[in-house]
Amino acid sequence: MKAIKLIQPKEVVMVDLEKPVPAEGEALIRIITAGICGSDIGAFRGTNKLVSYPRVIGHELAGVIEAIPEDNPKGFKVGDKVIVDPYLYCGKCYPCSIGRTNCCTSLHVLGVHVDGGMADYFCHPADMLVKMPEDMSWTDAAMVEPLTISLHGIHRGGLKAGEYCVIIGAGPIGILAGMAAEAYGAHAIMIDLVPERLEFAKSVGIEYTIHSGEENAEARVNEITGGVMAQLVMECSGANAAIRSALDLVCHAGRITLTGWPKNETPLPTDAITRKEVDIRGARTSAGEFEEAMELVYTGKVDVKRILTKVVSMEDAPDTIIDIEQNPGDYMKVVVNVAEDNK
Repeated sequence: MKAIKLIQPKEVVMVDLEKPVPAEGEALIRIITAGICGSDIGAFRGTNKLVSYPRVIGHELAGVIEAIPEDNPKGFKVGDKVIVDPYLYCGKCYPCSIGRTNCCTSLHVLGVHVDGGMADYFCHPADMLVKMPEDMSWTDAAMVEPLTISLHGIHRGGLKAGEYCVIIGAGPIGILAGMAAEAYGAHAIMIDLVPERLEFAKSVGIEYTIHSGEENAEARVNEITGGVMAQLVMECSGANAAIRSALDLVCHAGRITLTGWPKNETPLPTDAITRKEVDIRGARTSAGEFEEAMELVYTGKVDVKRILTKVVSMEDAPDTIIDIEQNPGDYMKVVVNVAEDNK
């Protein structure tokens, strides 16, 4: 079978591998589509410290079940269309025991800690598959996983309808977070340094945008919210300065969720945290959001097609990854058409 593999940083190729054989409790899936994630680009660049090499990439996966144990817990059958939950957890540690499996002390993410599924075939635990509607677009299905990340940040922040949600970083996760916030009746305020990304945010329905390089973001948020400031600030960029700015943008008794991964520690003024009594919460990957994300996508409440830059073939995937790394501003979301018969 064909697969997309990182040999080492800055070297990505399509390789021939043996078709995998499912272990006990696993399903064999014929992969139809696979999204290219920012973490894949970080792995290619060599800046994702969690990645080991060589590594087959890909964790935004959708496909068809080719083989599965008959006694699988969700009652799946051969031929079912499924989306892959790519966050492998132990089920025994304290976080797992309270349902926060994304915080598992031995979490393994596909394409990062273990081989991913940007390949013709892939084996995965049968209980970590989510059934798709029969008529759901395969391209849409490959973009469900990124939406779960955005939803997890929203849920960690307890966003409610009518509230103001500042989102820092107009990349795919930030844009999807803004679209989801709007779908749930909140007011999204997108902040970024890149004008083109802010224009794109406006085009997909984000209510407010702020160019932080040209505007005073704190003053503008104060104006938009009538002096209250934002009940929730979602930091999706991982930039240290942006993380620090979240404390200026959040309201008294407000919440901050940290979805972006900073490369270095961020000094924070704890006096401001105490004075405003701010809740600051990490938001890593997702846990239990796949069905919700799939419903939002399938019903069109979050139209993921609007962030799709293009669909490429497996043969073109390596060159596309190289180009995304060199020209990130030209891309929002790319999906790989793994199966040749997917039209």
